[in-house]
This record gives sequence, C-alpha cells and structure tokens, in this order.
Amino acid sequence: MHGGGPVQVGSSDLTYNDYLKIPELLSLQQPQSEPAHHDELLFIIIHQAYELWFKLILHEMENAIRYMGEKKILRAHHFMKRITEIMRLLVQQIHILETMSPAEFLEFRDRLMPASGFQSVQFREIEFLAGLKDERYFAHFKNRPDFVEILRKRMGEHDLKSAYYELLHELGSQLGDRRSTMKGPAMPKNAAELELKGSPEDRNTILRAILPIYQDQENHLPLYLLSESLVEFDEFFALWREHHVRVVERVIGFKHGTGGSSGAEYLRSTTVKKAFPLLWEVRTYLEKRG
Repeated sequence: MHGGGPVQVGSSDLTYNDYLKIPELLSLQQPQSEPAHHDELLFIIIHQAYELWFKLILHEMENAIRYMGEKKILRAHHFMKRITEIMRLLVQQIHILETMSPAEFLEFRDRLMPASGFQSVQFREIEFLAGLKDERYFAHFKNRPDFVEILRKRMGEHDLKSAYYELLHELGSQLGDRRSTMKGPAMPKNAAELELKGSPEDRNTILRAILPIYQDQENHLPLYLLSESLVEFDEFFALWREHHVRVVERVIGFKHGTGGSSGAEYLRSTTVKKAFPLLWEVRTYLEKRG
C-alpha cells in the first residue's frame, strides 16, 4: 500500500502507469460535443500532444540559454538540435488533422468557441524565449491574469537571441585572435536591441561581426554549428506555421478563427517572422574563398 503518498522512483511498487501518471493523463480528454463526436477526440489529443512538446521545447530553450551564458557552445548547440528535431516532428504531426473531413469538423467546431490557439500561453512563451516578444499578445489572456504574469516574466528574461549576441560580445577578443582569414568588428553589447530598434549602420555592424563565423567556419566551428542550429530553429518554426496555414485552409477554408481572428489569413501573416533575421541575411555577404 502507498498510504496515499507519492510513489518513489526505485520503489518495488512503482509501475509504468504510476510513473507516467497514465490514468490521470487518459482522463484529460473531455469532448464538449453531446453526444461526443468521433473526431473531437482526435482534435483534443493532437493539441494536448502539442502542449506537451511545447513544455519540453521551453525546457530545452532554457538549457540552451543557460549554456550560452556559461560559454558552453557545443552544449547549447546540442539542446538546440534537440529542439529542432521536436519541431520536425510537430510539422508532420499537424497533418493528422487532415484525416478529419471539413464537414465532420463543423459538427463540433462551434463547441470550441471562443477557445483558440491564440490562447496557447506556452506557444507565446516559445516566441518570447526566441526573442519575438510582443506585448500585444497580453490582450489574448485578459481573463487569465496568471497567464499574463507568465508572459510578463518571459518578457523580462534572457532569450535565445540576446544570449547568442551576448556570447559573441563576450568572446570578442578571443574571436579576434582566432580569425585566420578575416576580421570583423566587435559585436555590440546591446546587439539584440540594436537589431530591433537600431539604425541601418547598427545592423550592418552586427552583420559584419557575424560574418567571420560563416566566412571562416573551420576556425569557428562550435559557433558556426550553434549559429546554424538557431537558423534551423527559425526554419522549422516557420515551416510549422506554413503547414498550419495549409491544414487550416484545407479543413475550414477561409472562415474566421474560433477566437475571432481572420483564420488562415492571420496565420499566413505570421509565416514571415524570424527570430534571427541577420543570421539569414549574413549569407548574402559571403564571398567565394580564394
């Protein structure tokens, strides 16, 4: 008997179902339609699975940020690669929704209103931790001050972009000693802010500070791998958005979203977002090595 207390790992009484809380997990799928529509279970499970993966992505983003702060470049890269593998899975997972016909979805869609993917606080946390911080999203949680507080906390935290730029700033002199084929200016201390609000000259300075990592990758291999894993994060985040748009169009056409958004039109407008635009732009200035 457990006496009502938690079962300890290593206890002879611990089972797979106890450890993973399977009974509790399987009790969380509660359709709103009456009688429960067959496809509503599919809809709920896909979105709950997303939220579990979002939880892990946030955990690994925090790890990557911490390791960048400790100048452990390859460890940060390791966790960024894990994130992109999760996101690769998420891109594939969303297409399971296409096994639900448009007519079948309409049978229970009205029961979702006004719930909306807008209200996924974890998705907004991922955006904020990537450096895509926007106070306007607070409005989607006006009835949930606890969620607003979570996002306000994320708003003030280090994010991937600021951690990456600060890493390059702190390694400035070391990088200067190692650049065998070319040298660039030092990364400005407040580069993340300058990228967002600075002048074209400020952005150019950041680009020229990044350029040697790409132009001479052999001598900056750990930083090159980390930089590319950040680009890959951007790529799969954008791919998830693009695939989401196609699935929404296929299932509901151009109807408005359940939360009042313009639906596919709004989702399409988000596909151009990049957390690391200058890591994409730097490729424009690479030159053939003699």
